[in-house]
Order: sequence, then structure tokens, then C-alpha cells
Amino acid sequence: MIPRYLVDFDLESLPKVKTDVIVIGSGIAGLFTAIKAGKDRQVLMITKNALLESNTRYAQGGIAAVISEDDSPAFHRADTLLAGAGLCSSDAVDILVNEGPLGVKELIALGTTFDEDNGELALTQEGAHSHRRILHANGDATGFEIVRALSEQVIKKDNIEVWDNHFVLDIITDDGVCIGVLVQGPDGKRIFVQGDATILCSGGTGQLYRYTTNPEVATADGVAMAYRAGAKIRDMEFLQFHPTSLCYPGAPRFLISEAVRGEGAILRNIKGERFMSKYHEMLELAPRDIVARAIVSEMEETKSTFIYLDITHETADMIKHRFPTIVETCMVYGLDMTTDWIPVAPAAHYMMGGVQTDLSGESNISRLFACGEASSTGVHGANRLASNSLSEAIVFGSRIVNRIRELPPLNWSGGSLVVDCNRVDVPMQAMVEKRLKLQKVMVRYVGLRRDEELLSKGLEELSRQLPIFQSALFKKEEFEFANMLTCSLLITQAALARKESRGAHYRFDYPERDDLNWRKHLLQQREHEIVGEFSDDV
Repeated sequence: MIPRYLVDFDLESLPKVKTDVIVIGSGIAGLFTAIKAGKDRQVLMITKNALLESNTRYAQGGIAAVISEDDSPAFHRADTLLAGAGLCSSDAVDILVNEGPLGVKELIALGTTFDEDNGELALTQEGAHSHRRILHANGDATGFEIVRALSEQVIKKDNIEVWDNHFVLDIITDDGVCIGVLVQGPDGKRIFVQGDATILCSGGTGQLYRYTTNPEVATADGVAMAYRAGAKIRDMEFLQFHPTSLCYPGAPRFLISEAVRGEGAILRNIKGERFMSKYHEMLELAPRDIVARAIVSEMEETKSTFIYLDITHETADMIKHRFPTIVETCMVYGLDMTTDWIPVAPAAHYMMGGVQTDLSGESNISRLFACGEASSTGVHGANRLASNSLSEAIVFGSRIVNRIRELPPLNWSGGSLVVDCNRVDVPMQAMVEKRLKLQKVMVRYVGLRRDEELLSKGLEELSRQLPIFQSALFKKEEFEFANMLTCSLLITQAALARKESRGAHYRFDYPERDDLNWRKHLLQQREHEIVGEFSDDV
């Protein structure tokens, strides 16, 4: 059983800090939302690492928005719905495609410099997009440029305070209302932060898997703490595996952007054969789930652990100009993109599910919001369209701030909350060992291709780790592991419940999409059974 709170505490005895808006996380969602809220509110941004460390920083491809005259919101909408495999919210998608261009203009006004071509914003095309609508920066360093620009703005603002190296342990609620968060500082002392609104911008779940494109910080903290607080968690079975991460001895699973295929790269198996024509009419630009499973099929057929990405038919100047970061990283390991085929394989990349929100980004818990990868707004459905994630963060970040401005100040005069589960034992096994074991379980049993036997075995293995919640936890890596275990269980349980294949969720034993019985979202809430909610979405 996953407990309501991770640690024991007495709220009245803790030091207390008050602010207007609490922002948890420092990726594009956290930074942009803090800047918007900071125009007329006091904001406290809390990040468990450094300000610049987030998934956004490593985003290569870009940000999707309708910019060119031959594109339209209707085209962007159709592409998003197709990729989402029947589970996108039409209202949420309409908001994204119509408000996204304004969000891009705001990023530019805040100092983000996107690449240009002859004085116009340079646009590229990525998988499952029908038009060139992906803005990028410094070739393939879009995320870093956005984080650079936004973090400089945050640092300048007097009414935005940043707590680096602070870990948010739990969301504090009173009678179904979020009143703040419990935080542990780098000195180990705990603080109660009270706020009129709390926004989870804590990123995704990549570190649940042994092979991931995500940085070390992506340990699913926000979704786990929201679940413990009683928030509804939606569609956790839909975990996107990026088709092309570097797969080379001694190298990390470095992301090789979708944009490389958008600029003409092709996929070859280890025999040198181009193969995507066997799997989809859009070839290398098919939706990510299709490309990823095609790659796995080719690897199994050829008894290989990788396939090749080939862009050597393009000019060296074009490759170096468009993808400087990827070229430089590959060169470190003796691979030259201009002349070599690059070995790649799928890796865990993006979580489509998360904290269920309304169109203003608010969860079922009053005053608790979620933005970015931690949220489930309905934009992504069963499979995110490439480069829609950064757009979603700025569009719904703006909407969250608009909603917060409508809220009256929190009328909470204080009260007693004592959590005493008599936690005294400390974890015996090193967290690094427990984390690695969990990651291996997720890769082996809850990966790209699933069935009831695998998922049941995975659930059994994960359940053996539940005693961690009866232990007295003090260290950051212990809190992270508890959050990783929570979300691993949520993903596995949802994947076991969904007896069909749809989007990023593929089951051997139910290989077909079943709209009659499974065109619905799966909702998970603490102390409740999984609920299937039929969707009116498109």
C-alpha cells in the first residue's frame, strides 16, 4: 500500500514560509509559468537540482507551432489527433494549435533566439507532421536555448525566489484543498511552504527505465506526490519510446533527434537494408510508436541490438550546420555523422499520461495545478506528436496563470497535521542497487512490447519493493526511489488493465486497437480501483 505521506512530521512544529505561487520544477513549464505568474504574484520556484537541469535542456528537435502561410491550425490539429490514436481531447488540441503561435512570440519576446533562414524563422518537419512547423535553435539545441533565455529572466525578477537543491517531499492538503508543500533543504531540515496555488512542473518518468534519453532528474516525483495526495492520474500506460537513441559501447543513450529523419535520414537494418516501407506509408516519418516497434522487429529479425540511422547522402556542411550538438557528441565516440551510419535503438523518452487536469491546468484537488510532462491535459492522447510538448507547456502555463488570477487568497489560518507511522527502520540495500533493479524490471517486463505474463511478472517484482514505504527516509535518492516505485506500479497496473494495443501501448496478446471496448482513459487514484472512463474525445 502506498501511504499518504512519504515521511512522518508534525506540521505545527515545522518552520513555515508563505508565498503566493509555488512552482515545482525548472524546465520550460516551470520557468515560463513562474515568469507569467511573477508579473503580479510572489513566486517560489523549487528545484531538486540546479536551475538549468531539466528535460527541456536536452530537447533537440524544437517546438511545434503554425508559422508558415501554407500551414494552418486545422492541419496541426489533424496531425495531433492522428498521432494520439483516438484519445486526444479535441478541446485541448484546439487550444494548443490556436494558442501555440502566440506562445512562441512570447518566448521570442523573453529572449529566445530561434534559427532563421533569409530573415524568416527556419522551420523543419518531423515524424507525423504534414507540414514544416518545427522551430529550432542553434540547429539541434532548442531546449537549451529556451532554458537559457527563460532562466535569465527568472534570475532578474525580484518577486521570483529560487530554491536550488531542495526536494519537495509531499503536497499538503486540507479538506481537499492544496495548501502547500513539505520541502527538505540541502541541510536535511524540513520546511512547510504555504501557497495560494501550487504548480507541478516536475517533468517525466524516463529514469524508470534502464535505457532513456532523459537526464538523472526525471524520476516521476510530481506524479507520485500528486497520486499520494489523491489526485487523479490518467493514461499512465502510454509511455513513449523514442525510436532513435545512440546505441554504442561506452556512450550514453543520447537522443538522436526526430529532426534528423525530418531532414531526410533513413533507417537501415544491420544488413544495410532500408525497411520502413514494410511498416508504414510515411516511412521514416511515421508516428513514433510505429517507428519504434518497426525497429524492434528488425532487431529481432536480424538478431541485432541496434539498427542504423543514415544521413550520409546529405552534404557535410548541411549536417554540421543543422545538427551541431549531435555531430559533436557522436564524434566524441569516433562516429562521424557525415560519413558513418549511426547505430541507434529505442529508449524511454516521454510520458503521455500524468496528473489529469482541466483546460486551465487544474487537477481534481483545488489549487493544485500541473503543467508540462507531469500533466495529462488531453493534448497527447495515446501517443505524443513530435515537438508538441514544448508548445503544450507554454500554452497551458499561460492558462494556469490566468486561472490563478481568478482565485481568492487562500483562507487557511493554520491547523494541526501530525503524521506518525512509526517509521524508524532505514533502508538496508543501497539505493543505487534498488534503482538499477527497478529499471531492469521495467525494461524487461513493461517495455515497448507487453503481454499479460510479462506485466504480471513485472508487477510481482515491483511489489516486493513496497516495504520502502515503511522505512524512515532521509536522503534525496531514497525519496526518488519511492517516487519511481510509485509510478512504475501505476504504469504496470494500467498496462495490465488495458487489453488492447493503442498508440505507445502495444500488447502481444491483444495486438489490435479496440475502439468498441477501449476507447477510454484509465484513471488511477489512491485507495480507489482503476476506472475506465469512455472518451468523447476524437
